[in-house]
Amino acid sequence: MFDTISNRLNDVFSQLRAKGRLSDADVNAALREVRLALLEADVNVGVVKAFLGRVKERAVGAEVTKSLTPGQQVVKIVHEELVATLGDEAPLVRPAAPPLVILMAGLQGSGKTTTAAKLAKHLKAKGRRPLLVAADLQRPAAIDQLETLGKRIGVPVLADRKGKAPKLAKAAIKHARTEGNNVIIIDTAGRLQIDDDLMKELAAVRKASDPDEVLLVVDAMTGQEAVNVAQGFLDHTELTGLVLTKLDGDARGGAAISAREVTGRPIKFVGLGEGLDDLDVFHPDRMASRILGMGDVLTLIEKAESAYDEADAVAAAEKLRKATFDLEDFLEQFQQLRKMGPLKQLVSMLPGAGQMLRDVEVDERDLNRVEAIIRSMTPDERHNPKMINGSRKRRIAKGSGTRPQDVNAVLKQFSEAQKMMKAIASGKSPIPGLALPGMGGKKR
Repeated sequence: MFDTISNRLNDVFSQLRAKGRLSDADVNAALREVRLALLEADVNVGVVKAFLGRVKERAVGAEVTKSLTPGQQVVKIVHEELVATLGDEAPLVRPAAPPLVILMAGLQGSGKTTTAAKLAKHLKAKGRRPLLVAADLQRPAAIDQLETLGKRIGVPVLADRKGKAPKLAKAAIKHARTEGNNVIIIDTAGRLQIDDDLMKELAAVRKASDPDEVLLVVDAMTGQEAVNVAQGFLDHTELTGLVLTKLDGDARGGAAISAREVTGRPIKFVGLGEGLDDLDVFHPDRMASRILGMGDVLTLIEKAESAYDEADAVAAAEKLRKATFDLEDFLEQFQQLRKMGPLKQLVSMLPGAGQMLRDVEVDERDLNRVEAIIRSMTPDERHNPKMINGSRKRRIAKGSGTRPQDVNAVLKQFSEAQKMMKAIASGKSPIPGLALPGMGGKKR
C-alpha cells in the first residue's frame, strides 16, 4: 500500500542526504515534495498541513543547521513527526475482572466478521480463552461465516438465529463466566452505509454488553472515505479504537496516516492479508519506518518467531554449519517461510528494500513452482540431487506441471546455495574481502 509514497519520499531524502549543508530553500523545496507525496497518497489536507508545520518548525532551526549530517537529521524529524501523527501504541484495556468484552463495529464489506475471528485467534495465541458472538442477526450468512471461522481456529461461537442481538450479547457474558472464557468478541450488524437503524442496534448491543472496547473496523482500501466513515460512527457513538483492514492492498495509504489525527482514536490493529494470521498489533514507530522505506525488522523477527519452532531452527542452523543442508531441509524451511506471509511483504520489512522492490517483481507463482518441483522428487532425490539425470528431470517436470529446464534452474540455484553454505561453514566468505568470524575454520 505504501510503495508509491515510500518511493517518492525516498527520492526526496536521497537529495537531502547528498548535501553537506542545507539552506532554508533546500528544506522548503524538500517539504513541498513531501507535501505532494502525502496529498497524492490521499492523506487528509488538514493532517498534511499540521504535519508539515511541525516538521518545518524543527527543520529550519538550529536542530538541523548544527547537525553534522543535516539531511539525515531532516529524515529523523520527519520520522518522529510521522510517528506523532500515527499516534501512540494503544494495547487492549485490562478490565478489573474478566471477561474482557470487545464490540466490533463497521460497515458491510470492511472485513468486520473476518477481523473478529482474526482477533480471537490472535488473543488465543496469547493464552486467552476467547468466545465469539454472532450478533449480526441481519445477515444469516454472517453467522455462518463466523461459525465456519470459529471451527477453523478452535474458538467457540455463540449464536441465536431467532433471537435479538442485545439479548444475545447479555447471554454471552453469562455464558463466558460459566465456561471460563476471559474474552468476548461480539460481531455486530453492518450496513452499506451509516443509518439510524444501524446506530440504534449498535447502541442497544452496547448497553446490554457494557463493552470494555468498541473497535471500529474500516477498509483502508477506500482511502479518505475510511476516515469519513470513522468520523461518521464517532458522531453517533463512542469508540475506543480503530482496526484498519486491507493494508496489503494497492490503495495509497492515506487512511492509515490520517485516521488517528482526524478521529482522535488510536489504531489498535491492522489487517495485512486475507489469512486468519494476518492481523498485527499496530506499532506507530514501525509503520512510520515502513512508510519512509526504513523497513520493519522487529515485526519480521516476531513473524519468524511465531512461524519457526525453536528446536527445528537450531537443527537447521547446525545443518547449515556442517553444510549437510539438502533439498528435504530446503522444502521444510521454504514452507516455514511461506507461513510468515507473502514474500514481497516480508522483503519490504528489510531496511532499504523499498528501492530494490521498484525493479524486482516478487511473483508468488515462481515460489509455487519451486515448491511443486521439489515435491515431485522422491526422498532419495531430495537427499542426493546429483542422482537426478535426464529421465528423472522429465518425470519431475511432468509431475510438477513444469518444464525440464525449470527443474534444471532449481537444481542450479540449490547447488550455488550449497557452495555458499560450504564456504561459510569453512570460515571462508563467499564475498571477497568480507571476514566471517566464528564461522568454522581451524582452531588456534
